[in-house]
Amino acid sequence: MPMQSNPTPGAKSGFLNRTWSEWFSTLPIFLILVLTLIIGTGEMIHGQLLRVGEHLYGDPATGVQYSFLRADPVAPKCERHPDIEAQVQQQMAGGGAASDDEFADLFGPQDPAQVRQSLLAAQQVCEEKYQFYENTQKYIDAHPGVKVFRAIETGFFAIFHFGTENRNLFLVIMVVIAALTATLNKHHIGLRPAVTRMDYLVHDAAMLLANGFLSYSVISYIQSLANSGVAVDPNALIINYLWATLFIATTLISLFRLIKPQTPKQQGGSFGLALMAVPLYAWMAIITGIAFIFFMDYSVGQAIYLGFLTDYVAIFLALGLFIWVGMLLTQTRVMDLFLNILRPWNFSPETLTWLILIGASIPTAYTGASGIFVVAAGALIYKEVWNSGARRQYALAVSAMSGTLGMVIRPCLLVVLIAMLDSKHVTSDELFDHGIYVFWFISLFFLTVSLFFAESKFRINSPTVAIPGMVRALGPVIPYVIITAAVVLFYRYVLNTEMNEFTAPMILPLILLAIVLFDKIRREPSSAAMAYGQTADDHEKMVQEHQKTSPFLRTHDAHGIERRSGFEAAIRFATSETVGHIGALIILMALSASVGGLVEKTEIVHLLPTHLNNIYISLLFIALLLAGIGMTTDPFGAVILVAASIAPVAYANGINPIHFWMICLVAFELGYVTPPVALNHLLTRLSVGDEEVMAADAEARAKYTKFYYRYERWLLPIMVLFPALMMVTFAPYIFKMFGWY
Repeated sequence: MPMQSNPTPGAKSGFLNRTWSEWFSTLPIFLILVLTLIIGTGEMIHGQLLRVGEHLYGDPATGVQYSFLRADPVAPKCERHPDIEAQVQQQMAGGGAASDDEFADLFGPQDPAQVRQSLLAAQQVCEEKYQFYENTQKYIDAHPGVKVFRAIETGFFAIFHFGTENRNLFLVIMVVIAALTATLNKHHIGLRPAVTRMDYLVHDAAMLLANGFLSYSVISYIQSLANSGVAVDPNALIINYLWATLFIATTLISLFRLIKPQTPKQQGGSFGLALMAVPLYAWMAIITGIAFIFFMDYSVGQAIYLGFLTDYVAIFLALGLFIWVGMLLTQTRVMDLFLNILRPWNFSPETLTWLILIGASIPTAYTGASGIFVVAAGALIYKEVWNSGARRQYALAVSAMSGTLGMVIRPCLLVVLIAMLDSKHVTSDELFDHGIYVFWFISLFFLTVSLFFAESKFRINSPTVAIPGMVRALGPVIPYVIITAAVVLFYRYVLNTEMNEFTAPMILPLILLAIVLFDKIRREPSSAAMAYGQTADDHEKMVQEHQKTSPFLRTHDAHGIERRSGFEAAIRFATSETVGHIGALIILMALSASVGGLVEKTEIVHLLPTHLNNIYISLLFIALLLAGIGMTTDPFGAVILVAASIAPVAYANGINPIHFWMICLVAFELGYVTPPVALNHLLTRLSVGDEEVMAADAEARAKYTKFYYRYERWLLPIMVLFPALMMVTFAPYIFKMFGWY
């Protein structure tokens, strides 16, 4: 795949037949991802161990609980058999500890009976401590298995406690390694790839300036912490040194490339197009760097807003795990086997795509952001849609939209975050209950628009042909369903943990690892035509013709052959793919936080009118504003900005909070597929590769004269999502006007 940081399977060199990138990039990222799984699962296991310990060693009859047995009891230091009368006389005579109390006689002389009663009560408490100590020690001595069990239990506690305390550090180490790898391999996300000499020159100069600003900001922040006179958390200091290491290293890399430029694919080039080759994060770093340093005297601004990552550490660790899940999925036959169930029906590409998008909404709902799923599975969807007979441009449009539908359905983590930020006005249940209607409306509208522009209209095989093929295709799928169910049930009944938006990052990677292992043991050849019935030969011919014109499909089929060579090779390859995506996506999100911080500092949002005097103007203004925000920021950063600044304006203009957030979610999706940035398209290119996207554009120009088909990958998502946004925005008020709602 073009723009990939990973090595080509089979072409190995270096120590133990592994490349330097695998040793210094892939292996560390793999260890961090696995450690994250161990930490998350260890917490679940530890909770169950506590329950098992209570069941095995708790004794209600004697009042012994397992929590008393987790460490050897410490003998009390109080005097068990004191001379009460002597202590009474001592206190009445003004001796002992009471004589040191300047307020002792404030309420008059002490009563000997009260003093004696107090000392007797203290003796009783001391006696109870000794009895507890002796009973607990006796119980431990009588049950030697306690020490073995508690060693295991406390060991798990130490693991997940250590991990929980250092999650911020693990995240930043992962981002630093991945971002360095993405920089070395030019894997960062830009509007177009660098191909000409001018592209490389402008790209490297912009990267030098951007990383220079970031280095200066982080160094300034470290100096500010050192001069603050306040004790600094050691982990926070280490994290800032890691950021400094990253940006100084990327600055030096960019300087080296500027002095000694790479050989371009083409000579010449124009300065205007070269500006589009600059990575988006570099533009964000340059803009915020100039604003913070030169206009606001706030040199530490970029470094402070990098804390956005560690403020939401669980989300970004989950993001890394979800990307890994997507890359692991490419090393399995799951997509082929599940699509084999649909292929006997010989659906038109548009109908098949609609069904794929509905299926893709589920993982999008768990990850909470369409961009994550596009990175993880965009290439898979592109391949399957094109192999079904669709146009390349159409396949790219579908890949960009592949995560759109799941943004509004349960259990989308983004909706949960909205409910947390705006808990006074909305709940997650309310948003999910309304979101399901938006989900089905957009999905059916997509099918309608796709069929309208289809070159071959709706088609379907006879049930007498399709059902037997569908039944045959169910057999190979059953083992994967059993594996998935087994892992989910293990967590449910053994670890007492249900799969939801919070536990999915821990459970899904284990499901995929188990499936990959099963595939390697099974080692059956992949055949996309297993369940095609009468259409198998035609399908294979079509795929072969596609492969002749597509380096993307040839590369992916080569990877498919390689992935069946062994479990370790598949995991290594999937992790190598993951590294570049993590580096490109998370750094972009981190700099999006700086842009949001700049907007906050400039107080531009306070210029928004609080009352527009017309509900329809208010709705249109807010919908377009939200779409604009979706063009420039990642979803989690955008939600935080919107909840703090735009939501109050909407409520002041009489917009229902639930309605507002439905508009917000759909507007974000429109923004992510709309130029000039169109983040989902950039992520699709990152997943599919530059050469394939350029080949699709060239094919469209050569084969089609109609404007729509030439630019279908841009127009189709907009033609679906813009009317959907207008419908979601205005439909409730139109329905009320006619008394339908």
